[in-house]
Amino acid sequence: MMTLTDKPITFDKFVRWLGWGIIVLAVVCLINYLGSVLLPFAVAWLLAYLLYPIVKFVQYRLHVRNRVLSIIITLTGVIAIICGVAWLIIPPMIEQFQRLGALATTYIQTAANIDSIPDAVGQWTQNHRQELEDFLRSDKFSDSIKAALPQVFNVVGHTANVIMSIVASLITLLYMFFILLDYEYLTENWIKIFPKKSRPFWRSLATDAERELSNYIRGQGLVALIMGILFCIGFTIIDFPMAIGLGILIGILDLVPYLHTFALIPTALLALLKAADTGQNFWVIFAMAVAVFAIVQVIIDMVVTPKVMGRAMGLNPAILLLSLSVWGALLGFIGLIIALPLTTLLMAYYQRYITRENEEIAAEA
Repeated sequence: MMTLTDKPITFDKFVRWLGWGIIVLAVVCLINYLGSVLLPFAVAWLLAYLLYPIVKFVQYRLHVRNRVLSIIITLTGVIAIICGVAWLIIPPMIEQFQRLGALATTYIQTAANIDSIPDAVGQWTQNHRQELEDFLRSDKFSDSIKAALPQVFNVVGHTANVIMSIVASLITLLYMFFILLDYEYLTENWIKIFPKKSRPFWRSLATDAERELSNYIRGQGLVALIMGILFCIGFTIIDFPMAIGLGILIGILDLVPYLHTFALIPTALLALLKAADTGQNFWVIFAMAVAVFAIVQVIIDMVVTPKVMGRAMGLNPAILLLSLSVWGALLGFIGLIIALPLTTLLMAYYQRYITRENEEIAAEA
């Protein structure tokens, strides 16, 4: 069978490829320009894709015939689960940080030989009143204010960004609700935006993308579960504070690959708390926690991810590690996140439209 690589490249074909390349480039630039607008819709579609099986189960297996009520029941259940997990993690962590604050206050009072920190601050201010007044009238203080004003405006800008993020989250939930409301119609009729001649290509490409995305989500969810269990075991062995809660938090964060590294921040604070509470050396406790991170990461990267993701996505472990290295080098942290699904999708496209392996297998069968 003749493949695409055997066909001669004519001038007309070259012009068509060039035209498609320009169109793709224009679409990428447009998406980049409208990224802030399209991102909530993309996130809403992903959430709807994840929640649709649950909505379908509630509607047809639990005989809740109204789609709106099924969506509400699903969202209520998911929010209840999220709140339950948060209840297992956040209150104990707040309690630990309060203990850390109390220990720090006690240490300061003991080291400085004072009974009340506010009274000590007031006494110090009274004793150095003239020096403070001179400093407030000096040019150095004025220069400090001028230097600090941009930082104040940055804080105001970040506050506005937080408000806009909340508004975007509400818009995302609204998008998700309406997508779930007509999910079947949207998934069956989106292909109509393309000309009839090119619909088979886009339909098969979407089928490959959906299959690989489903495999990736299942595989990454299993990897995150295994990682959470390993961290729970490791922190329990070294008798680390909040061993189970911190392990659950790390497992949840790993649903986005490598996001769990941010858990080193609360880990350091908990190590400081244990050091202050027990009198042990902080660096020894923190080094043991970092060792748990390193050991679990090695197990996940060298054993779990190649085995689980390789089986889920049909890739050789060596190809998986190579794809992580290449996309990580090209796109950094974002590249690590999209490496596996993008690599699998590109290989599926290559086999379907370049080498035509699927057609050859079908013809031999």
